[in-house]
Amino acid sequence: MSSNITLYTWPTPNGIKASITLEELGLPYKTEGINISTNVQKEDWFLKINPNGRIPALLDGSQRVFESGAIMIYLVDKYDTDRKISYAPGTPEHVEQTSWLMFQMGGLGPMQGQANHFRLFAGARSDYGINRYIEETKRLYSVLESRLKESPYLAGSKYTIADIANFSWVRNAPVSLEIDLSEFPALKKWVDEINQRPAVQKGVDVPQTGRTPEQLAELFQNCRAKIDGMTNSDKH
Repeated sequence: MSSNITLYTWPTPNGIKASITLEELGLPYKTEGINISTNVQKEDWFLKINPNGRIPALLDGSQRVFESGAIMIYLVDKYDTDRKISYAPGTPEHVEQTSWLMFQMGGLGPMQGQANHFRLFAGARSDYGINRYIEETKRLYSVLESRLKESPYLAGSKYTIADIANFSWVRNAPVSLEIDLSEFPALKKWVDEINQRPAVQKGVDVPQTGRTPEQLAELFQNCRAKIDGMTNSDKH
């Protein structure tokens, strides 16, 4: 299948949603690594691709697409003619697929993102912020758990972009937030299964940074230790 796709990304939960989707569809694409710690995503040239200054963003020829959920929808609408990872519009399964995708976009992503901020990256410790957002993340995991107890995948009997979107956030929670997925056995089984997919194993490492899982775990541990060394009144 021909395409002229460039993906501007970094291996964050939102970033890998796009790269996994591309890998699952077997689409050729070029990658531009956007190291978000350097704020390159705020430069004028990038804002022409994504006015919001966030990754991922995509160019398909002259067509720009930004926001990770929009990228996933665009890719399956245009390229997933065999419905490998999507359901056909107009079907009940497609409605379910969209619902779970929006669950991630409007719920899981923002809430777990705030949990990550307060637990790992904040400039001051906030017990309230940590507890609020980790507990809300766990509540959202319980929603996924309930669905996955009754269905092998979120939208039905088939793995779709709804699974990719939610998986991309859940997968790192044990390492980043120390959330024990054994509390959610159906969710853990689903994560473990998706982790074995070859396209997923490729997609989670785009762009390749050379950082090993052990190094990433150490980074998160150091971030938590820094937060733990603060008091609620610390400003820096």
